[in-house]
Amino acid sequence: METRLKWYAELRNGMRNQSVVSRSNRMRRKMERMKLMANHDPLDSEQIAAMAADPQVQELKRGLFNKACDYRYSYNFKWLGRPIIQFPQDMVAIQEVIWDTKPQLIIETGIAHGGSLILSASLLELLGGDGRVLGIDIDIRPHNRKAIEAHPLAKRIDMIEGSSTDDSTADQVRAAAEGKSPVMVILDSNHTHEHVLRELQLYAPLVTKGCWLLVFDTVVEEMDPDAFPDRPWGVGDNPLTAVHEFLKTTDRFELDREIENKLLLTVAPGGWLRCVKD
Repeated sequence: METRLKWYAELRNGMRNQSVVSRSNRMRRKMERMKLMANHDPLDSEQIAAMAADPQVQELKRGLFNKACDYRYSYNFKWLGRPIIQFPQDMVAIQEVIWDTKPQLIIETGIAHGGSLILSASLLELLGGDGRVLGIDIDIRPHNRKAIEAHPLAKRIDMIEGSSTDDSTADQVRAAAEGKSPVMVILDSNHTHEHVLRELQLYAPLVTKGCWLLVFDTVVEEMDPDAFPDRPWGVGDNPLTAVHEFLKTTDRFELDREIENKLLLTVAPGGWLRCVKD
């Protein structure tokens, strides 16, 4: 009997010791994971570059992008109640650059339903201060104007109805930008080479050093030649070809490839331009 009790005692002690060791090992592994997380930079430039250089990833990306466009993927989303015709990845990136640069004025060509104006205005509201967004469109539909003006963030939004390439429109924009800094510009209206190039010539000078000039739908150059049968733009005649021509004439802007590479899916490859000179 005494031998049996001694055996049970040793068994219990052994199990207890194993439990203590097990808990200790779990705690050690947890501490190691926490240490790794504390030392890890979430933005891993090497991994982003490797992903961009991976031909399989790039092939899958192009296939997914083109197929998603067949289903009007970018039309599926809203920002604070207003439709925003953008890929979610681009919305996140816009948020990042606005939060980082804190513009006093954001100039946007192309209004449509107003979702992009609301996105910009919402971030300016969170930042505080007196930041405003100025939207330009050749045709602001009455129901869209009414909805934008009724939105809680309308207090930060101004709109100009007119062609973004008309001198009279550009004069109004320059007047609104006078004395403002930082200034950011987003081009997303007519996507022909001629139109975008003229917008770049008119509005790029308003962008302040350290801020951004975003040219959307440069992805048209990478899409199927028959992707836009009812539009005047297409491969060889689009925002990207305009950006290429524009960049030959200025040294004020640098192309930021890391943003488009980390997004993977973006409508603006080659269109994320950072102003580096006054």
